[in-house]
Amino acid sequence: MQRILLVDDDVKLTDMIREFLELEGFAVQAVPDGPSCLRSDLDRVDLVVLDVMLPALSGFEVLKQIRQKSNVPVIMLTARGEDVDRIVGLEIGADDYVAKPVNPRELVARIRAVLRRIGMAGPASAGDVAVGEIRLNPASRNAWSNDQKLELTTAEFNLLEHLLRNAGRVVPRDELSAAAFGRQLSTAGADRNVDTLVSKVRRKLGPASDLDQRIKTVRNAGYIYALPATSTGGNAHSPAHSGNR
Repeated sequence: MQRILLVDDDVKLTDMIREFLELEGFAVQAVPDGPSCLRSDLDRVDLVVLDVMLPALSGFEVLKQIRQKSNVPVIMLTARGEDVDRIVGLEIGADDYVAKPVNPRELVARIRAVLRRIGMAGPASAGDVAVGEIRLNPASRNAWSNDQKLELTTAEFNLLEHLLRNAGRVVPRDELSAAAFGRQLSTAGADRNVDTLVSKVRRKLGPASDLDQRIKTVRNAGYIYALPATSTGGNAHSPAHSGNR
């Protein structure tokens, strides 16, 4: 049974979400504020549903502190689906977001999508995928720059994997949105959220001087992960590279 930590001070909403999630087969622990969330044993939680508007500590501050000690997946609940909330959440390390008022069925779908992406290790994802010094392993959900492990959120990992599997090809923003979040958004929403994720992944891949050597912006088209300058077509991709999803 997958364990969900629900962090929200709205008692009626919490009871409604808890009941729905439990009917869907999840084990739910609910806490009303940030300090209670941070005192929880995150190693025993499969996913956190975190409200942005919390007493004492905002959801953003709670997420910052979570990311200092854990890569547990986090779905943010954002008021009215405001773009600024989504972008700030992604910058800090959220894996996905659901707008309030919450549709329980959508929340369940988002939870399952995030958990499914984390556990994805089918034949199309088997083996390492590498371009230049960047390497990732879809089965273990780990990524490295040379021998240094990269700390990536679920959405960041998914975006990087898709770019690596399509290295040398321009990938449109809506395609990257579907790869990162498991859904396509409106053009405007996809652009802003994908741009935010790409910016974060760029910073994690290495020094600013190297940015243009890796993920390049193609104006009005999307992004391309550049093949190494020394590559002649025999770059170190796993056999799964040809099986684009």
